[in-house]
Amino acid sequence: MELDAIDLRLLDCLQGDASLSNQELAARALTSPATALRRVRRLLDEGVIERRIAVLSPEKLGAGLTALVEITLDRQGAEHLDAFEQRALAEAAVQQCYRVSPGPDFLLVVHAADMTRYHALVQRLFTQDANVRNVKAFFSVKRAKFDPRLVLEGVDATASAPPAP
Repeated sequence: MELDAIDLRLLDCLQGDASLSNQELAARALTSPATALRRVRRLLDEGVIERRIAVLSPEKLGAGLTALVEITLDRQGAEHLDAFEQRALAEAAVQQCYRVSPGPDFLLVVHAADMTRYHALVQRLFTQDANVRNVKAFFSVKRAKFDPRLVLEGVDATASAPPAP
């Protein structure tokens, strides 16, 4: 799919605030409301925009324990990788799941309320799976940055930035 400057500005604006009204979005992206609406619908239909969400504060909602977990499986056949991945995806506490290479087979980002809930996840997902050979967890002591925005080449970020307060 070919994206032009208007598409990129719309995407950049929506990454910053997906709750913008169509009129606000059009003004920030320097286009008309009709064009903005039509293009956003096309970007959704084409799967460029996967979904629109609200980013919540884990600490304020009682999910203050964040762990980055490396998983190495004993057997790496496609069926074994797929089976573990499906089990990880089914766990609500697993926020992100990546197959990685080289090194471990998976990297998970996990949010839990506390160590007790994290331990319960470990029992369900890692300990009861005979194919899990190694688990290495790193616990976050501070989140210095979290920004899910993608860098869009060719976008003048100042044009689509929200007005200063």
